[in-house]
Amino acid sequence: MRGFFSHSQETFWALKDVSFEIKPGEVVGIIGRNGAGKSTLLKILSRITEPTEGRALLHGRVSSLLEVGTGFHPELTGRDNVYLSGSLLGMKKAEIDAKFDEIVAFAEIEKFIDTPVKRYSNGMFVRLAFAVAAHLEPEILILDEVLAVGDSRFQKKCLNKMEDVGKHGRTILFVSHSMPAVARICKRVILLEDGVVRMDGPAHQVIATYMGSDVGSSAVREWSDPTTAPQGEIVRLRAVRVRTEEGRVTDAIDIRQPFGIDMEYEVKEGGHVLQPFFRFTNEENVCLFCPPDLDPSWRGRPRPAGRYITTVWLPGNLFAEGRIFVDVALCVLHGVIVQFHERNVVSFQVLDTLDGDSARGDWAGEMEGVLRPLLKWTTTFTQAGEHPTLVVTKGSNV
Repeated sequence: MRGFFSHSQETFWALKDVSFEIKPGEVVGIIGRNGAGKSTLLKILSRITEPTEGRALLHGRVSSLLEVGTGFHPELTGRDNVYLSGSLLGMKKAEIDAKFDEIVAFAEIEKFIDTPVKRYSNGMFVRLAFAVAAHLEPEILILDEVLAVGDSRFQKKCLNKMEDVGKHGRTILFVSHSMPAVARICKRVILLEDGVVRMDGPAHQVIATYMGSDVGSSAVREWSDPTTAPQGEIVRLRAVRVRTEEGRVTDAIDIRQPFGIDMEYEVKEGGHVLQPFFRFTNEENVCLFCPPDLDPSWRGRPRPAGRYITTVWLPGNLFAEGRIFVDVALCVLHGVIVQFHERNVVSFQVLDTLDGDSARGDWAGEMEGVLRPLLKWTTTFTQAGEHPTLVVTKGSNV
């Protein structure tokens, strides 16, 4: 499948030799930088744009929300546009009637449902457009940056609804620049780059590739020239890496999986007790914690000259989703002489999922906090009319 734009004698292919198949019930993310061809692809799939070459075959009723204004007539009221959208999807009036109150309640525009949509704010417009697209039971739902407009509460409702639509066996194509949102609802992701499919596979693998190609790998920093490496008189820093248990360097971390941060350094002068440190901060520059090296093999022991790799191992279900930045430092104890302190030397993105086995569980909405531990929960149930085996009264003392 191809689509192009022509300017003078030059031809620019927005998409070139794009080919993939999506099965019924799949929830697929489409990611890529601006200009990669994402919006053009969705317009072809939504029958707004015809491909120059090739074809797109869709089996089932398609509902799409590509941008503010798409599919609504500005002179018609919100009510009229709901029925117009439903009829364009091939729905009967009785089917739309059955969904109408639910659509209006979701969009939260009861007072303005009989107002022409040209008078709606962008937020009102998108709320109604998403409600229509998601509630009129299409077999295929196509969404382009639907979370870019609206407050966090509305975004949470959208994510919950998309999860619900996916669970009912409908197909979703979701374009977004929010990698946490993509990872949360999509098990499969397609990466577009310069109009071609660069990668198509599991969400976390594709997102890791995208993040590395987009900004250069932030998961590793190395100093090949020892004269420019951070150092003191005793220790020289050589590298810092974020890696999986298997040793693969990555800056996209599945929230459920443990991983390590390596600090590789060279001890130039032996005989000193050393203390490596790591410091973790989030995107708001909040310090999460600052662990010192507690490896019993070297704790309190002078180290001979040589090359060392100190690794701190971090458990799964610890950080909340988002980008985490790492500082590294090392000092000589018994005098506390700092050898180096490098800020934001590497970073990584924590990605949550909706598989149900992380601390998120079955909740698809926003979760506050900088940490997200997977905790043990218990519930005691007493049948109605039965007496509990333990009663604690107001006057009980411990």
